[in-house]
Amino acid sequence: MSAVNTAERSPLSAGPATAQRITPLGTVRHGALLTWRSLLKIQRNPEEVLGLTFMPLMFVALFVFVFGEAMMGDWRAYRDLITPGIISQSVIFATIGTGVALNSDIEKGIFDRFRSLPIARSAPLIGAILGDLVRYLLTVIMVVLVAMLIGYRPEGGAVGLVAATAVVMVFAFALCWLSAFMGLLLRTPMAVNIFGSIWMFPLTFASSAFVPTERMPGFMQTFAEFNPVTHVIDAMRALLEGQPAGEPLLWVAGWSVLLTAVFFPLATRAYRRRA
Repeated sequence: MSAVNTAERSPLSAGPATAQRITPLGTVRHGALLTWRSLLKIQRNPEEVLGLTFMPLMFVALFVFVFGEAMMGDWRAYRDLITPGIISQSVIFATIGTGVALNSDIEKGIFDRFRSLPIARSAPLIGAILGDLVRYLLTVIMVVLVAMLIGYRPEGGAVGLVAATAVVMVFAFALCWLSAFMGLLLRTPMAVNIFGSIWMFPLTFASSAFVPTERMPGFMQTFAEFNPVTHVIDAMRALLEGQPAGEPLLWVAGWSVLLTAVFFPLATRAYRRRA
């Protein structure tokens, strides 16, 4: 595999033993090399990027111009409210693709080749997730550009926009480990897509993305206020508006650490068993 330095190669039989002695720095380096492999897939499959960009564009147009007047009496006010929600929803839904892609690669035998190389066992997963984060960044850029074309102007300026993007990307990185675990646990890409959508819909729609939580019924309001996606969106809104975002940022950090701490080892263990 060209992604790994030939100086580090060993006989196939020594691959698993060598991988056990790889340092954390070596794991990072191997993950970075396999990230490049993941990015090369964008060049070979540009339709994946088109799917990640055009769907959010439709959400912006439909929600702003179809529901804007009905929800707030002014589509411009609703545009400002839901732009952070559409950004987070688009990125969070896109994380399902991480599990689908991993499942497909394993079915094709690609990860069997990785096992024969003296690389960290988590490196293929790290490379796949970091490569997907680049795709998610393209999605964020497209949503922001379309929102700005219809008049959206964040009060927080460029600094607030960059900070809000960083918030959703950090959470997406953590959520990708859950998606990766599902992709390694389930048998087919279709099953990953179905089960991923089952828990993505309540996370994104039962949040503050499209409606303020105080307008929801009691039981739904309780769920929405505890929902990690609500904390992501609230932090993004505050940063985009140039307002303090201390409390939601702490919630996002806590949820991100928790998800990564739980599902990173689970995904790595599932990969060892499945690949």
